[in-house]
Amino acid sequence: MTSSRRTFDLTAGMQVASDLFNALAEKTANPPGVTRKAYGEGERIAHELITDAARLAGAEAEYDPAGNLFLILPGEDRSAEILVGSHVDTVPHGGNFDGAAGVIAGVAAQTVFNNSGRKPPFDLTVIALRAEESCWFPYSYVGSKTALGILDPEIPDILKRSDTDRTLADHMRDAGFDPDAVKKGACRIQKNKTIAYIEPHIEQAPVLELENIPVGIVTGIRGSFRYRDAKCFGAYAHSGAMPREYRKDSVMATSHLIQGMDKFWDEIISENGDLTVTFGEITTDPEHHSFSKVPGETRICLDIRSQEKTTLDAAEIRLRELISKIEKERNVRFELGDCTGSQPALMSEHLQGMLKEAAAQVGTRAKFMASGAGHDASVFALQGIPSAMLFIRNSNGSHNADEAMALSDFGTALEVLVEMVSQPASLWPTRN
Repeated sequence: MTSSRRTFDLTAGMQVASDLFNALAEKTANPPGVTRKAYGEGERIAHELITDAARLAGAEAEYDPAGNLFLILPGEDRSAEILVGSHVDTVPHGGNFDGAAGVIAGVAAQTVFNNSGRKPPFDLTVIALRAEESCWFPYSYVGSKTALGILDPEIPDILKRSDTDRTLADHMRDAGFDPDAVKKGACRIQKNKTIAYIEPHIEQAPVLELENIPVGIVTGIRGSFRYRDAKCFGAYAHSGAMPREYRKDSVMATSHLIQGMDKFWDEIISENGDLTVTFGEITTDPEHHSFSKVPGETRICLDIRSQEKTTLDAAEIRLRELISKIEKERNVRFELGDCTGSQPALMSEHLQGMLKEAAAQVGTRAKFMASGAGHDASVFALQGIPSAMLFIRNSNGSHNADEAMALSDFGTALEVLVEMVSQPASLWPTRN
């Protein structure tokens, strides 16, 4: 790579970004925090603000049949495009940066190119995807799946928004879009013309903050398997009268399982593997539990994630082994129930290398790291489109009103993004 640090002035791009963040905070405020409902007023306002800014940077605006927004800055080669973006919807009373930072970074980059009088090697297309936050429509990645034409055709007429009880198809029609075309797989994106999908996003954990690093290069988005309604059945008994050897204590059995999976997690980490293990809900039955009763039932919610399929498989095997052992030792019975989950999505090694080199060229530290949360980039990657994510340091996590991304860290990410996107066509992945 050759450095473009001295030839690009980020001032105009940073001003556009600052103005957009401020306008979003003001116009979609819902104290505490902001609320931008999927296919709602807040999301519409965000699209309008971002479109106005992109047009000033010379971009053309288009919507696909589902209402995903595309803002196209012409490049040197107009037969292909680089997609940069994320989503702009939020959870209720959420933070102003989750999702929006990625879309605004794309518009800020377009502004930098436009003001410099230079063109990116291919069309630089900023994409604002719909309905990423599944709190509104209980289904993962509505926007990216519709953008790629792979949404299950039954979903628009089945899926209902949580606050209106009206279908996704209804909301699409209300906003002026075409759910019937969506059900037929109509979309704007053409895989053979898509060079890459790049998603800047705030980090949703404190790793970059704790290590004092402004940006992260995502290696992969963790897949998962989840048991949302698992149970352990023992037997209720008197807490003082029942001897230990005769007890069928579901809480003790569950705690044994938790400790066993925690030990497995430690083993994987010690081998430099990638894993998270979370028992997000553990309860006893309020109709039957008592301080003076040996508990006869626990209800468990288990979420296991890794960016490595082999690790997920090993975790499932260890879980089953532990359950079998505990059932015999504690004389209890586990029922895991239905399993849900997602496939791990590895980010393009080629694009990771370009991000690493771009960070070095602009003189910033960058940490390679997995993403524990799901992102639209996983859908693009699993569809064979070279994909990358650039994390931006953010205090206080995400999905809350206290998100705290410093504009200076956003500026560092913007500089890395512009450096990367400015590279000549020969350095990018070949087309599918």
